[in-house]
Amino acid sequence: MNPPAPRRLVLAVSLALCAMHSQAEDQPQPDTATAADEVLPQVVVQGASLTGATEGSNSYTKGAMGTATGLNLSVRDTPQSVSIVTRQRIEDQAMITVADALGGTIGISVKPVDRGRNQLSARGFDITNFQFDGIPMATGNIGIETGNTAMYDRIEVVRGATGLLGGAGDPSAAVNLVRKHADSKVFTGSVSAQLGSWKQRTGTVDLSTPLNQDGSVRGRFVASIGKQDAFIDLEHTDNKVFYGVVDADLGKSTRLSVGLSDQRDERNGVLWAGLPYWYTDGSRTDWDTAKTTATRWNQWDTHEQTAFINLQHTLANRWTLRADISHHRQNEDSKLLWVWGDPDRATGLGLQGLPYHYISDPKQTQVSASASGPFQLFGRNHELNVGLTHSRLTEGWSNRDLVGDMAPLPDFNHWDGSYPEPAMGPRYQGSRGTTEQSGLYGAARLQFTDALKAIVGGRVSNWQRDEEAAAWTASAYQIDHKRVFTPYAGLVYDLAPQTSAYASYTDQFKPQTNRDRNGAYLDPLEGKSYEAGLKGEFLDGKLNASAAVFRTEQSNFAVADVGFFVPGTTNPAFRTAQGVTVKGYEMEVNGDLARNWNVSLGWTHFSAKDADGVDVAVDHARKQLKLFTKYTLQGDLSGLSFGGGVNWEGDRPASATNPATGATEKVGQGAYALVDVMARYAFDNKLSLQLNVSNLTDKKYRSGSYWWGAPYTYGQPRKVLLTMDYRF
Repeated sequence: MNPPAPRRLVLAVSLALCAMHSQAEDQPQPDTATAADEVLPQVVVQGASLTGATEGSNSYTKGAMGTATGLNLSVRDTPQSVSIVTRQRIEDQAMITVADALGGTIGISVKPVDRGRNQLSARGFDITNFQFDGIPMATGNIGIETGNTAMYDRIEVVRGATGLLGGAGDPSAAVNLVRKHADSKVFTGSVSAQLGSWKQRTGTVDLSTPLNQDGSVRGRFVASIGKQDAFIDLEHTDNKVFYGVVDADLGKSTRLSVGLSDQRDERNGVLWAGLPYWYTDGSRTDWDTAKTTATRWNQWDTHEQTAFINLQHTLANRWTLRADISHHRQNEDSKLLWVWGDPDRATGLGLQGLPYHYISDPKQTQVSASASGPFQLFGRNHELNVGLTHSRLTEGWSNRDLVGDMAPLPDFNHWDGSYPEPAMGPRYQGSRGTTEQSGLYGAARLQFTDALKAIVGGRVSNWQRDEEAAAWTASAYQIDHKRVFTPYAGLVYDLAPQTSAYASYTDQFKPQTNRDRNGAYLDPLEGKSYEAGLKGEFLDGKLNASAAVFRTEQSNFAVADVGFFVPGTTNPAFRTAQGVTVKGYEMEVNGDLARNWNVSLGWTHFSAKDADGVDVAVDHARKQLKLFTKYTLQGDLSGLSFGGGVNWEGDRPASATNPATGATEKVGQGAYALVDVMARYAFDNKLSLQLNVSNLTDKKYRSGSYWWGAPYTYGQPRKVLLTMDYRF
């Protein structure tokens, strides 16, 4: 039997790489010193490029990005708050997942819902807008943030509304995951091994090679295989990641990229939801960080595959034409026990449970085409970007229900996960639907004077959701929004050669699939976003600094309807809050203070209230300070690097009802700080050993909460990770 097409392509890429490696080994080998000189630095393809890679730059910043408008703008010329997590920083902080990288990004809040899912937020709103190489892609129940960073060169984040390129979405942030590409014309690569707390063992291989004599066709293959337990009892994860890409120069001005990725995560003994917050007498619990509600038969497995094709051509007039096709599919298989209630302090009894066996298999296809380039008007040079996008997402859930009665849950004080697996009935389709979105967008960068630039544009979107009749849907329905216009306007004024002031405005809308206590779907989110600030670009572009104020006014904001569920389900009901206003400010310094000194520093502060002055988005801290810096020593201590930082966040204004007294109490986690440190020693240009310690002080804290402030999950205690890396 032949393997599926994505696996065949991965196999073909890896075999080609191995063949080229074997041919290289058959050739006469130069002495060690000569080989090092030939490999370092790499021979890199110049000209048409998808990425402008940060890999090998040793930097914490990048010169330009197009995530906000599609125009390739510097950080200083982008009239929104932007952050870039480069490859160097990903490696320095041992950011294994995209969630790790976002957790270190200024203005981004990452809170686990349980041990399978995360809630991502910026400026009080959920982050649902993701891109791969600038192409929008919808995230799922097990989000894109769980992806392994081994396949990415960098992660770009634009905070605020980003409807110009992404269409429907929240005014929170857009996250662009920029893949590694095959940019080397010589055989090169790296091999790394990691050992860490809770029996973490990971091996990663990253190989690049020319696939023909002149290097116009190149391949790259990345594989990462690991397994580990967790600080939480019973949990064990096996993960495998494979990524392959072929980049071909079809001429001096044309580049074709074809690739795919395959990530499989098998999680056993996974905690679903969280830990009880109260005892029956109204006193608060204080569990050990290893405590779990999971059983030994809990599982939460995912398999994600993405295939993409990109064609880019630059015309003689410096206009660039680009076409993209991508397909993403996921399979999620989760057999879990839902546990709720308040236990008795003395006996540990009183909790209830219900098993579920969910399967989901969302599939989405994205097609886009764009053209960008310079033009002249009134004697000045300007830039224009126009494009078309279309996406189709099919998703749904099937389930198996409990047969018969549940055995009573035992004493939770002595819970060890040995609860017997109950009998489950036949599988049935709970929900199924398709979402299609298409859009026509354009943005122009107009140079009014030498100092004043404007970016103006807009998008016209069509959005449609067709839901089929299924067990959880009484009847088929359609949500349809036609010709929704999203404007975008920004001004940038150069105050000096290295500093500028900016202001921007945009609308946004987002159809909602949350339902109320009657089962009806909420009206779309609608709102307006404003931002203004100052930006500076120093040390020849190696250091970026910014300060911004922002305000978002929104209606139909979904908030939990505490105590109510969607009829016939265990899903919490929501209601719409009107007149929601989010306002705040951010400050950021990111880049290189000197050739061997990197820094990322940022502060954010916001408030989010409805028209009655009631806090919304209560599970996320209003204040955050994030700092990480690394210094590489010189002279006799050359090769030794030290780094460290702190992530501090303030109180969360979450509240919930005490089950014993009926009083509303604050349940949000108080302010806390997490300290991380690292040290690396490079034995030579090839071999290095790195030590990372996260949560150095072993701070105990509640990292996430579930819906109404309780139950909750604990954050990760102190973790030690040792990485050996060899590059050739």
